[in-house]
Amino acid sequence: MASITKIKAITISLILNLSFALPATALAQQQCDSASTGGCHDKAKSLQLKLIAIFSILMASMIGVCLPLFSRRIPALMPDRDLFVVVKAFASGVILATGYMHVLPDSFNALMSNCLPVNPWKKFPFTTFVAMLSAILTLMTDSFAMSYYKKHGINRKGGGVDGEKEKNGERGLGCVENGGLHVGHCDEFNDGSNDKDSMLLRNRVVAQVLEIGIVVHSVVIGVSMGASSNQCTIRPLIAALCFHQLFEGMGLGGCILQAEYGMKTKAILVLFFSTTTPFGIVLGIGLSNVYSDRSPTALIVVGLLNASSAGLLNYMALVDLLAADFMGPKLQGSMRLQAWSYIAVLLGAGGMSVMAKWA
Repeated sequence: MASITKIKAITISLILNLSFALPATALAQQQCDSASTGGCHDKAKSLQLKLIAIFSILMASMIGVCLPLFSRRIPALMPDRDLFVVVKAFASGVILATGYMHVLPDSFNALMSNCLPVNPWKKFPFTTFVAMLSAILTLMTDSFAMSYYKKHGINRKGGGVDGEKEKNGERGLGCVENGGLHVGHCDEFNDGSNDKDSMLLRNRVVAQVLEIGIVVHSVVIGVSMGASSNQCTIRPLIAALCFHQLFEGMGLGGCILQAEYGMKTKAILVLFFSTTTPFGIVLGIGLSNVYSDRSPTALIVVGLLNASSAGLLNYMALVDLLAADFMGPKLQGSMRLQAWSYIAVLLGAGGMSVMAKWA
């Protein structure tokens, strides 16, 4: 959880420095300033819309991420049921489209803006380069985290990481002899042959890495909306973001459910997801007098953050969510369920792609 807090703090600190603009030509700056004014710009009306957005997005986020967590009370939505697999495929499609259709184009628009100097921003594809590095970094994080927790969480007997998790009410991943918990046999853990607990470990890593990617782009979206005074843009953006947060939350909530965290950890993950975008909006409102979304520094920082978030989300959606499920034994064992899951992915990605018209 500390890593998610640090990522959020770093993202916010970067955005707080956006008021310090890089040098730009007088003509380019004039064009950028003129782009921020117009008939749709009304601070009083836009503030009302932002307050509505804070409440609406908070509620949509909480409903979306909490729905899967309460699914244990509905037998048809249990993680081992077919309906849960189809719903998760739909949510994974939403996350995939978020990366490709929302976050990545936003990065292109920011880093290719006329407000930035031609050299180097228009002579090198920074967006795709950063997205590629972000995907590789996500793979490294995924790999090293799995190795670390397998070594310290599974192979080590008697407390350690597992002992701490047991205190928090979480399911342990190892054979805790002195705590009275025995999941399988100790020799199975030492040999690393317990597939069920390896999958549990995998789900926990996926949930935390996915949360980090969502936190980054949610702060950026929130600050952009909060700092804007364009009511013509904010109005449709509220509906689009509510849809976005609802179904993205369902995808994250499914990962949190499969990770079998304790109540404390679940509450922290839900809180971070639900409050990040509203917090970004509040931060944007506070910075609206000094922050300009057309300033060179703002464009560069937001563009690079969006590119890194896009790379992470695309990797997570394709590798850790879709590929892991579709290549898993449950979907491989049923062509019918596989077909319905593909339809769900296309519906989720398609619906989120349509939302790109407004957000």
